[in-house]
Amino acid sequence: MKFYKPLVLAGLMLSTVACNNFEEMNVNPNSPLLPNTANLFTGAIRTGVGTTNSQVGPGGFNIVPALYVQQFSDVTYIEDSRYKTINFSYNGLYSGPLVNLQAIIDQNTNPATKASVATYGSNNNQIAVARILKAYIYRWITDRWGDVPYTQALKGAENFSPAFDKQQDIYNDLFKEFKEAAAQFDGGAAVKGDILLNGNATNWKKFAATQRMLMALQLSKVDPTKGKAEFTAALADGVLASNADNVRYSFLSDANNENPLYNNYVTGNRKDFAVSDVFINYLKKVNDPRLPYIAATNQRGEYTGAPYAAFPPAGPAQNFSLAASTLAAQNAPVNVVTYAEVLFAQAEAAKLGWITGDAKALYESAVKASLQQWMGAAYTDAAYTAYIAQADVAYTDAKAIEQIATQRWIALFFQGTQAWNSWRRTGYPVLKPAASPLNGGTDIPRRLAYPVSTEGTLNSANYNAVIASQGPDTQYTRIWWDKQ
Repeated sequence: MKFYKPLVLAGLMLSTVACNNFEEMNVNPNSPLLPNTANLFTGAIRTGVGTTNSQVGPGGFNIVPALYVQQFSDVTYIEDSRYKTINFSYNGLYSGPLVNLQAIIDQNTNPATKASVATYGSNNNQIAVARILKAYIYRWITDRWGDVPYTQALKGAENFSPAFDKQQDIYNDLFKEFKEAAAQFDGGAAVKGDILLNGNATNWKKFAATQRMLMALQLSKVDPTKGKAEFTAALADGVLASNADNVRYSFLSDANNENPLYNNYVTGNRKDFAVSDVFINYLKKVNDPRLPYIAATNQRGEYTGAPYAAFPPAGPAQNFSLAASTLAAQNAPVNVVTYAEVLFAQAEAAKLGWITGDAKALYESAVKASLQQWMGAAYTDAAYTAYIAQADVAYTDAKAIEQIATQRWIALFFQGTQAWNSWRRTGYPVLKPAASPLNGGTDIPRRLAYPVSTEGTLNSANYNAVIASQGPDTQYTRIWWDKQ
């Protein structure tokens, strides 16, 4: 449950304080006093960034939105693409990475402990990274569920039943958190245990500003005035500036921290998910040079997508294109945020009149950055020139938002939540719902329902209050910014 705040976490290496006087001689050296914040950072990044951007399997974190936007289709158990799972749990994020990050902030703030934990990076730097990561995870949660516990969460025994904050209020505070945290870096010792950006303060500042910019664009329908102000402020503070700035979570050639697609395809020999026919057919239609870097060929050497939400199953996995081997290798990294996504956001902002600049030029730069990202050394300017000249790809002012959103959909392959965010807000690309949904609805889901087994039972008063405020706890109650 998200309401508990453990003092130490099992399996973590813990620091001890040396005995300097007689009174300390009775302290058990095997009962450490303070968590090792470096290990808390590592654990929080692994579960709060790595897992949220990669998990596959029935009910998996990332694969469900990727199924909703039809980047993937399931192959054997045709259920997730038909929206069978309604309630999803965020409890592990509260009781895991979020509580760890709050512990880091507390240890680096408390006068009694801050000197001891400074060995893992300056106090300000640790607090700054922890605040940015907390804000990132909370953004991920609220974009999926809408109103969620925020101001009263992570209080431990002080509050086992936190109220739900409105998403608008959460967004307002997250803008502040990202900005203040970025300003908190002090030039002191780099944070240890940072397996995402290696303690690089400059890169953390870019990451924070980029999150603010992407959040701001989500306000384009619900509060464009604030969206424009936040977008321009974030852009001025410095966002990702090239593919060299792309943020990726790296897995290892080790069963204890391997890429979940590898685990599904190879270790578990399940092959539950293949690239959908909707996605592959569109890439074929526009002769997209990214196709071989996104999808593998089937047993016949062809790029064939798995029929989306087809029941009964259309055939065994070997008939369809799984994700490309470069995405499904044991140590294959996953994208967290990329330069291409930043450029697509700027192109849309220019089209909306939020920023000065040429929407067409920004769109074309975004497409080029995405091709370079996916194709790597195989990229050529000739391939880009041929691709961008096609009728369905070449920028047209009258269809700008649709084209930007469609190309973003391609660029964000296997970044399900971000792709779902874009689709919910813009309506593009135009997608048909599953033919026979299993959730009692007829449309593509707009949100995830709460973990009712815990919220509805252990936090029932606040659960009932959020339903009365936000709307029914279904997949079709739109969250605050979803005003398509």
